[in-house]
Amino acid sequence: MQLEQQLREQLRGKDILLMTHIVLGYPSFEVNREVIKQMVESGVDCIEMQIPFSEPMADGPVILKANQDSLAMGTRVDECFSFAAEITRQHNIPFLFMTYYNIIFKYGEEKFFEHAQECGITGLIVPDLPPEMGTSFLALAKSYQIAPILIFTPTSTDKRMRELEKYGNGFIYCVARRGVTGKKSSLDQEFNAYLQRCKNSTKLPLAVGFGIQSKEDIERLKGKADMAVIGSRTIQLVEAEGAEAVGQFIASLR
Repeated sequence: MQLEQQLREQLRGKDILLMTHIVLGYPSFEVNREVIKQMVESGVDCIEMQIPFSEPMADGPVILKANQDSLAMGTRVDECFSFAAEITRQHNIPFLFMTYYNIIFKYGEEKFFEHAQECGITGLIVPDLPPEMGTSFLALAKSYQIAPILIFTPTSTDKRMRELEKYGNGFIYCVARRGVTGKKSSLDQEFNAYLQRCKNSTKLPLAVGFGIQSKEDIERLKGKADMAVIGSRTIQLVEAEGAEAVGQFIASLR
C-alpha cells in the first residue's frame, strides 16, 4: 500500500496523525527498539528513522548531537537497514528513512532504494536534495514505490511550492519556522497564513514539524494539518529520563 493511501486511511476517525523521529543507533539500537515499541503502543501513526550523518544541516543541537554520538559508536548504514527490516516486521505502521544525500550517493542510489524496499520503508526524506538535482533519485523512488517526501518552508514562494508538489509523494513536510529543529515554534497568525499557502499548493497530506513539543501545539494544528511531527523532544526525554518516559509523553499528546 502506498504511503499517501496508508495515511489517509489512518486519518479516518482522527483529527490529526502523529509522526515521531528517532536517530538510529542513538543512544543504542536496543534503546531504539524500546522507544519505538512505546511510541507505537501509545498511538504514534508514523515513525521517521534517521540514518545518522556527520553534518545534518537541517537539525538543531539535540538531533545533531544524537547523530554525532551514533556515528562515534560505529553505526553503519547496513545496520540501519537490518534494524528497519526487524522493526517493520514487528509494527504495522508506516516507517520512513530520513537522511542526507551524501549517505545515499556513497551507498549507491539504486542499491539504497532496493534495500529500503526490502526492509519495508515506505517513504524517504532527504532535506538537502533539490528535486531538480535528483532526477535519478526520483525515478528510483517511483520504480521502488518509496515516496519522496518534499519540504515546504516559510520562505518558499507559492510558485516554488507548486513546483515542488509536482515531484513529491506521500505527504508534504511543512517546516514550521525558519532555522533548524528543536527550538519551539510560534504557531501564530503568520504561521496560519503560511500553512494556508501550503494547503493551497498541494493535494497531498500536510505534516508539520520543527519545534512541535506539546499537546497544546498539536491542538493548534488540528484542522490545519494532517500530521504533527515530534522530534527533538522525545530524544531529550530519553536522555533525561530513559526510554520508559516516551510512552507516557506520547500518550499525553492525544
